[in-house]
Formats: sequence, structure tokens, C-alpha cells
Amino acid sequence: MSDSANSDIDGVPVLRLTAPALAEILQLRQSEAAPDTLGLCVEISGTHDEAYTYDMYFQVISDSAPGDWVERLDEGLTLIVPAQSLDRLRGAVLDLSQDEDGAGMVIRNPNRPPPSPRSPAMTGPPPDLSGDVAQRLIQVLEEQINPAIAAHGGRADLVAVEEDTAYLRLSGGCAGCGLAAVTLSQGIEVAIRDGVPEIVNVVDVTDHASGSNPYYEAAKK
Repeated sequence: MSDSANSDIDGVPVLRLTAPALAEILQLRQSEAAPDTLGLCVEISGTHDEAYTYDMYFQVISDSAPGDWVERLDEGLTLIVPAQSLDRLRGAVLDLSQDEDGAGMVIRNPNRPPPSPRSPAMTGPPPDLSGDVAQRLIQVLEEQINPAIAAHGGRADLVAVEEDTAYLRLSGGCAGCGLAAVTLSQGIEVAIRDGVPEIVNVVDVTDHASGSNPYYEAAKK
């Protein structure tokens, strides 16, 4: 199956999209306001278990910063990689995987972070893990997750904790975003499980359908 490739840096493609991933991204972008002005931004948000974690979101192409890598594919999608993520993403492939829970985005990256004693899933100070599970979850959200997703206007709030499941509501740039599920699985879930190991499941209860850009129904238990 052919991939959509883009120009190389030093002979190595910065990021490639497989055909299924490209089709899925283009479909998601159509549910956004002014889709032709939006590019797919892919950046590294942190590390976990000796691997990188990622954030993906739609960004107005003209808002890209100097030094960002910007490439328009023949199929009409513009890819954006922030300057600070370039070297760590070079050679990666964005694919659409299928599992028992349905389709999801996956990034296959040949690069690995340097080993360290602590590998937080998202940038920010280590959370204070004192107190009950709900309090620790709130601390992880406020100290690690929200500072990371605030860069594109997003926020995550804890709604409830039931046994080993945390229920979150996404707002701001994440509410109604076609890539909210990717943000949840690639970054937020990893950070929560890393900081609060009692939590096994993270459920998004955001009513994305009530926003201007709905893409899926609120998750159910």
C-alpha cells in the first residue's frame, strides 16, 4: 500500500502518512470550520517507558512558527512539525491501526529518547502523589496535562472516579476536535496511568456532538 511522502531533510523523510491514515485525517478535517486553512500538526509531548508520546491537532497553517517544518502533500493536506520535534520525529510513520476497539492512529518512530530515571508522559513538574486517587488525578491534570494541551487551547477536567476508571471532560480546543481521541490515547491516558497507577481506564465523557465540530458520541461505560 502506498504512502504519502513529503520532502526529505538530509535524505530522511520527516514524517510519512500511510494511505489509510491520510484518508482518515482528511475526513476528520472536513468536520472542522474552514478545513482548507488547517494543517495537521504532529509534535512530541513527552516520554513514557523509553518511548516518545505525541500530540496531534489541526492548526491554522498560517500560525506555524519560524523554524517549523511545513509540507503540503499532493492530496491537499499540509503537515506541520514544530521545530523542537523535528529531529525526534524524523523518519516516523503515521498509520491507522485496527484493533478490537476499532480504528486508531499510531505513530511508528525509529527514534528513542535518551534513558532517564523518570520518563513523564507529558512535560511539566512531577505530580504530588499524596492524597486520595481523585486528588492525585487532579494534580496530574493541572501540573502535567493541561499545561501541555493548553498550547492549542485545550483543557481536561476530572468528572468522576469509579474504582479503576477516571472520567474526563475535554474543553477548549479539544472539545469537538476530530483528533481529541488521539490526544486522549497518545498523551493523557499515558500520563494518568504513569502518575496514578490505580487508574486502568480513562473515559472521555465530553459531549463532542454538542459542539460545532462533532465527531463521536460521548463514551459510555
